[in-house]
Amino acid sequence: MIRVLIAEDVRILREALVALLGYEEDIEVVAEVDAGDAIAPAALAHRPDVAVLDIDLPALDGLAAAADLHERLPDCRVLILTALGRPGNLRRGVAAHVSGFMLKDARPQDLVSAIREVAAGGRVIDQHLAYAALDVPASPLTEREADVLRLTGAGVAPRGIAKDLNLSYGTVRNYLASAVTKLNARTRSDAVRIATEAGWL
Repeated sequence: MIRVLIAEDVRILREALVALLGYEEDIEVVAEVDAGDAIAPAALAHRPDVAVLDIDLPALDGLAAAADLHERLPDCRVLILTALGRPGNLRRGVAAHVSGFMLKDARPQDLVSAIREVAAGGRVIDQHLAYAALDVPASPLTEREADVLRLTGAGVAPRGIAKDLNLSYGTVRNYLASAVTKLNARTRSDAVRIATEAGWL
């Protein structure tokens, strides 16, 4: 029997997933949660074999929750459900030890098959997500520009970045301006978004 945890904040979707898996003789849903910070406590309490996580969850997103779950319960394998095929999410997922990625519009039988594959130790990546990741060009950013954008995305002000990276304030501003230009972004936050979605940060 494959023990499954479901994390989905939209109630109708969560209940539909639970109902769908209820028809499978070899799958049992042992826990269901509606927020990312509830995943690890529920998993520790119920010890699922597979956690099926929505990528966009309140409190803690699915990828951050997956990384936390891997630290606290490494035997539980994670299958991410996403509505958007962003290459950056795929790369973050690999870093978080995610075992599978499926689009939310996948056929129900494909999701069931993916759960079985992941439970058996395999990996599953929706082909559309895989092709999207392969289509992303190499990053135009230098290593320092990426470092500065990454810290900007984390909410660090330019003066704080300068201190963290042992750079002058003017140098940090130059790196930010260069990154914004290279990415054809409107603002620094837009540059962070573009680079993150492309998997360059």
